[in-house]
Amino acid sequence: MLFDSHAHIDGGRFDQDRHQMIENAKTNGVSYILNPGADLSTSVKAVNLAEKYDCVYAAVGVHPHDVKDMDEDTIEILRSLTNNKNVKAIGEIGLDFHYDHSPRDVQRKWFKKQVELAKELQLPMIIHDRDAHGEVFEILKEHNAGEFGCVMHCYSGSIELAQEYIKLGIYISLAGPVTFNNAKKTYEVAQGIPLEWLLVETDSPYLTPVPYRGKRNEPAYVKHVADKIAEAKGISFEEVARQTTKNAKRLFGIK
Repeated sequence: MLFDSHAHIDGGRFDQDRHQMIENAKTNGVSYILNPGADLSTSVKAVNLAEKYDCVYAAVGVHPHDVKDMDEDTIEILRSLTNNKNVKAIGEIGLDFHYDHSPRDVQRKWFKKQVELAKELQLPMIIHDRDAHGEVFEILKEHNAGEFGCVMHCYSGSIELAQEYIKLGIYISLAGPVTFNNAKKTYEVAQGIPLEWLLVETDSPYLTPVPYRGKRNEPAYVKHVADKIAEAKGISFEEVARQTTKNAKRLFGIK
């Protein structure tokens, strides 16, 4: 049993074979998929997919690339979407100082607003952090994010920072890069962070793990992430699958 804790299966790259892709995930041991939104449109699509497929759950939120288009009405729409029983988190939200598709002051403003929404609703958060490690950490620490649930999606920071996150009660999620030969920092995180604080994900259709690197990613491939963590820790694949699924179900409030 596996839980792909972050997969954008609402995207256009799955329009031709979405049902088959989900069936393929089930065949490969994936029992749960969490589909996060990146803006209002994809948040609505995520909710609709969760209504259609019993293995799919949704998160709603606006990615830092798109917060330049946010206003207070957006927050109210996100709040209303959380009334759906299949919405289990606010996300994907955060800061991205690598591409800066939205101005940094705008990113900070709407990241904090969405954190406050999650805190108000007592919903966990799915966090995007690219080249903004210090600021993201301080904002999450300031809001006591671990108390209402939080995961660092596709974690790319150091093991030292990951250790500080788990002190705050924040989970670390690893994706395809842990299988890459040049991802030494991520492999160190897989080795050193207790299994009780790890989640696995694909970030489909992006960041496809070895041995499928270069092809479209999909939830069925999350097993390769779990397998690499098992290798790093010197434990069985089954133990990694069982514990990371337990962690994700606890975080997202899934029975």
